[in-house]
Amino acid sequence: MTTPPSTLTQVRLTDLTDCGGCAAKLGADLLAEALAGLGAEAAPDELLAGLSPADDAAVYRLSEDLAVVGSLDFFPPIVDDPFTYGEIAAANALSDIFAMGGRVLFALSIAAFPEDLPRDVLAAVLGGASSKVREAGGILAGGHTIRDAEPKYGLAVVGTVHPDGIWRKSSARPGDLLFLTKPLGTGLILQAQRDGGAPAGALAEAVRSMKTLNDAAAAVLRPFAPNAVTDVTGFGLLGHAHELASRSGVRVVLHGAALPALPAALELAEAGVRTGGDRRNREFAGAHVESSVGDATEALAYDPQTSGGMLISLPADKAVVLEAAFADRDLFLRRIGIVEPGAGVVLAPT
Repeated sequence: MTTPPSTLTQVRLTDLTDCGGCAAKLGADLLAEALAGLGAEAAPDELLAGLSPADDAAVYRLSEDLAVVGSLDFFPPIVDDPFTYGEIAAANALSDIFAMGGRVLFALSIAAFPEDLPRDVLAAVLGGASSKVREAGGILAGGHTIRDAEPKYGLAVVGTVHPDGIWRKSSARPGDLLFLTKPLGTGLILQAQRDGGAPAGALAEAVRSMKTLNDAAAAVLRPFAPNAVTDVTGFGLLGHAHELASRSGVRVVLHGAALPALPAALELAEAGVRTGGDRRNREFAGAHVESSVGDATEALAYDPQTSGGMLISLPADKAVVLEAAFADRDLFLRRIGIVEPGAGVVLAPT
C-alpha cells in the first residue's frame, strides 16, 4: 500500500495568487499620496521615527538609552513550499528592524488564508516563520488571522535600539561610499519561475538569499556608525536609492558594472523578463534617475526585491576596514557607488 502524498506537496501556494513577495506592493508614488499629511500633526518628542519623514520602521524613545522599534510586513506566496514561504516572509519583515540598527524582541503573525487550506500547510508556514524569528534572537508570540481566498502572511515585529544608534535613510553625506549586502534579481527569477522559464538552480539560489537574515550584516556594521541605511525591497535598488537621496538632500551615483546579480538574473533581464513591480518602480523613481546603462542592468536596478540586502552609506575612510570585517565573517558585501552633492540618482556604467 502506497502512502498518499502530503498536502504540503499537493497544495501549490503560488497558484492561489496573481503575484507574490514584495512585487505585490502598492506603487511608492500611490503610497506617498495616501500618506500625505498623516505625519503633519504634532508628534510627541518621544517618536524618533514615524511618518514625517517615513523610514523603514517606527521608533519610540522609552528612556535616554532605550527605544522601541516596530514594523509590519506581509505578502502573498512566492514559493510553493509553505515552510519556506514562512521563512522568507519572516526574514523580509525582520529586515526593517535590522535596517534601523535594532535588535529583535518578538513578532506577531498577520495571516490571511483560504478556509479550506489544509491545517498542515498553515502550520508549516507558521513553523517556518517561527524558526526565523528564533534565529534572529526573538520569539513568535501570537498574531491574528482572517479568511481570504488569496493567502497572505507576514509579521509585526518589535525590537529595541539605542536612541543614539538609529540608522536612518535620510542622513547620507557627500563623500560617503555606498554598499549592498545582498545581490539583486529575486523579482526577475521569481517571475521567470512563474512563467516556467527559470534556469536550473536559479530559484534555489534566490530562495537561499531571501531566507538569509540581515542580522549578521547589521551586527558587523553597527560599530562603524554608518551615516544612512535602508533595506532594498519592493521599490527596487533605484527606488530605495531615490528615497535615500531625496531625504538626505544628496545625489546618489550607482555604478552599473558593480551591481551584484543573483545567478541568471541578468540573463533573464536580457531576455525581456520583467515584473509588474518593475513598471511601478519606474513610475515612482524614473523621473529622478539618470541612466546610461544597458536595458538589462537598468532592469536589475529597478527589479523589486523580496527580503533584499541593506543599502549602506558610509564615510569613505571606514570603507576598507568594513570590507575586511565582512570578509572575515564570510558575509556578502559589494561597493556599488558614491554619494555626491546635488540631487537625484545616477546609474552610470562604471
